[in-house]
Amino acid sequence: MLPEILTNIPGPVSLGLAKRLAEAECRNTTFLTDDWPVFWERAEGANVWDADGNRFLDMTSGFGVAGIGYGFTGEALRQQSVSLMHAMGDVHPARVKVELCEVLSEITFEKWQGKKGKCLFGNSGFEAVEAALKTAVLATGRSGILSFEGGYHGLGYGALLGQGIGWFSEPFEGQLAKVTRRLAFPQTEEELEIFKKELWKIDGVGIGAVLVEPIQGRGGIIVPPLGFLTELRKWCDAIGAVLVFDEIYTGFWRTGKMFACEREGVFPDLICLGKALAGGFPISVCIGKAEIMDAWPETHGEALHTSTFLGNPMGCAMAIEAIRRYREPETQAMVAAASQHLAAALRTLSDLPAVKNIRGEGLMMGVETDSGERALSAVKGLLQDGILALPDGPHGDVVALTPPFCVSKEAIDFAIGKLRGRLRGAHAPSRVVSGAPAGNLA
Repeated sequence: MLPEILTNIPGPVSLGLAKRLAEAECRNTTFLTDDWPVFWERAEGANVWDADGNRFLDMTSGFGVAGIGYGFTGEALRQQSVSLMHAMGDVHPARVKVELCEVLSEITFEKWQGKKGKCLFGNSGFEAVEAALKTAVLATGRSGILSFEGGYHGLGYGALLGQGIGWFSEPFEGQLAKVTRRLAFPQTEEELEIFKKELWKIDGVGIGAVLVEPIQGRGGIIVPPLGFLTELRKWCDAIGAVLVFDEIYTGFWRTGKMFACEREGVFPDLICLGKALAGGFPISVCIGKAEIMDAWPETHGEALHTSTFLGNPMGCAMAIEAIRRYREPETQAMVAAASQHLAAALRTLSDLPAVKNIRGEGLMMGVETDSGERALSAVKGLLQDGILALPDGPHGDVVALTPPFCVSKEAIDFAIGKLRGRLRGAHAPSRVVSGAPAGNLA
């Protein structure tokens, strides 16, 4: 459904909640201004309703979580919560943890290479990355990491080691080990050739893990040329490093493939998944080749890497249902149709002076503008229009669009039409249905 705006944006209830939150939460967490944010109350499909009753079109999928749409794993959650909400995941696990491990192996390493994969669960995406980095140390005996400028892998201390966006790690550099080498993430064929030369100059003796997003997300929706992953695979094989694909954002059809690495037909030793894995429950996983994962010693009662909520039954049940839906042919067709329409709609923006580039794959698209101020202004303007979008990239100059797969053609056209107006500087009013005045940009 299209947006339905009843109040100023943010409305009075959202503004009141923001005031309360400012008194109760770490001030570095939630961005609070007079025109941001709105507080969510419920969500369904591609729509979110705020606490003031306004209906928004979500072009973010809630950070890429709601792939098929909001609520599609809700019934699995309800059924599982009736029988079992929590189990002792590394001591007395739930049956659904076993079932999820098996299905994750099926859709990754069994499909790619005909061999079993093994799982190590977490709660958030960065935990999957940290599990992968630990695995690489155990498998290779080397602590060094090769990662990429613009890469984003979460904000835990281990994940920060692979961070390629400086402002996230700079305040904590004094507590971070100096084990990381970073290279530029290639965007063009020319940059790919430069990257190849730089890669093969590196003395890989101390490097145990190569950590990379097949397509960068927070880095500004950057799609590398074909051949990039192939070169990394060759280099890792040559020096004995573990190749880790962070597909937390790109996994589960986000880029038009079940996994973005399938675009090039290059497969990792370890893959990190989260976000859309369960369609709304905090669960993540590092899946690896059995021979790599077996570098972990067999447990004798104390696990080296675990947590209280590891393999939570509700998350596992939701993930099993989500994967069932992801494997249906209808899902692939839905992604293809929405992707094609979004790409066509975005091409209509190419004549705007403020637009420098339009890029991405599938339903992971970015509109690079001429400044961070322009992108932020556009995103705030879209909020007034009832559309949820995010600025992206190290300089905040990219408007990122990652809608749920179920987004309609009408909704895409509406959103891109409004984005055109905001990037052109035409401040079209929000659609008001009850006579209430629309909000204004600051």
